[in-house]
Amino acid sequence: MTAGSRRAPAPPFATLRPEYPPGSQTLFTGDEIREAVERLASEIRAVYGREELTVVAVLHGGLVFAADLMRRLDMPVRLGVALASSYRGGATEPGELQVQMHPGLDVAGRHVLLVDDILDTGRTLLRLRDSIRAMDPRSVRLATLVDKPSRRVAPLHADFTGFTIPDLFIVGYGLDWNERYRNLPDIVALPPGGGR
Repeated sequence: MTAGSRRAPAPPFATLRPEYPPGSQTLFTGDEIREAVERLASEIRAVYGREELTVVAVLHGGLVFAADLMRRLDMPVRLGVALASSYRGGATEPGELQVQMHPGLDVAGRHVLLVDDILDTGRTLLRLRDSIRAMDPRSVRLATLVDKPSRRVAPLHADFTGFTIPDLFIVGYGLDWNERYRNLPDIVALPPGGGR
């Protein structure tokens, strides 16, 4: 390659800024999220010590949170995934719940930490927790980055919670609207009817 045909270097990662939804309001910055994840990791380490932990990340929203959380845990960690969804297309209200456990997930006799981005109505995580309990684990606990207790309809609470919010529709840091905005470094609230 000649000097004249060299490509310009890519801009540093810190200068990249994804598009935010119009009219959105930042609830938690990337720095605040990092602090919450570190606090949660400390709480989890205090419970499990050096015992092996199986983290079951709920796809797709819990993926970003689970990845960051796992990197702050110093005990042996195994990873499994579960797919659950109750929001379709541009909906901001939950619909029919669909749950699928990873077929190779072996949790019998193991400590399991179910990790998701948000605890809303509780229907999804209750169903996932009950599915995991049927696999005879040693224990099952729930870690969620965001808890929205005002929407709870299922008898469920998180063992580890990063933030508690009122009834807002939020996106960013794995949370989406119509599969958009998962890549935002912050968590933002959409205005009523927002997201387009």
